[in-house]
Amino acid sequence: MTIRLVIADDHPIVRDGVTGMLAGDERIEVVGAASSGPEAVAQVTELDPDVVLMDLRMPGGDGVPAIEALRRRDRARPRILVLTTFDADRDIAGAIDAGADGYLLKALGRDELIAAVVDAAAGRSVLAPSAAQSLMARRHHEELTDREVEVLTRIAGGGTNRTVAQGLVISEATVKTHLLHIYSKLGVRDRAAAVRVAYERGLL
Repeated sequence: MTIRLVIADDHPIVRDGVTGMLAGDERIEVVGAASSGPEAVAQVTELDPDVVLMDLRMPGGDGVPAIEALRRRDRARPRILVLTTFDADRDIAGAIDAGADGYLLKALGRDELIAAVVDAAAGRSVLAPSAAQSLMARRHHEELTDREVEVLTRIAGGGTNRTVAQGLVISEATVKTHLLHIYSKLGVRDRAAAVRVAYERGLL
């Protein structure tokens, strides 16, 4: 059975390049192309593809909200592969958490791209090595609680223990306790490192 594919990317040269790379493989048929997240959602609704290649950052609407919209529509179909130039922890975590089935970088070659599309259509997850390493690192750390995220968000905004305590109506001692837990979970020793690591992991 032919794999029906939609490509979502705001650069025509990328859409044309990917289409050209896949043209020689009889297993894959490019049935649609979109230049924004909302357009990708509309194309999927109209064309019912098996797989979507989704860029993350597009001027007309980013990829993560589009992934979330497609997953609200159907948790399993289509299979969604992020194809992007970005491999920051925050981008990877956001895309996977939104419901993407794989994360690929645009530097990959033709054979890797074809294999990824075929694997995705068959129900397998596909991750670039950098994405896999990032997700494994996230799993090796405990999740912050909602209150800990609140505390760290206020610290990131320049708050002191006293102003954070006042803003959350808790004691300074409780703020210090939360910070100790945050440091332990993030594997850091001070608030500056905690804020930096939290941003890198998409927690803030």
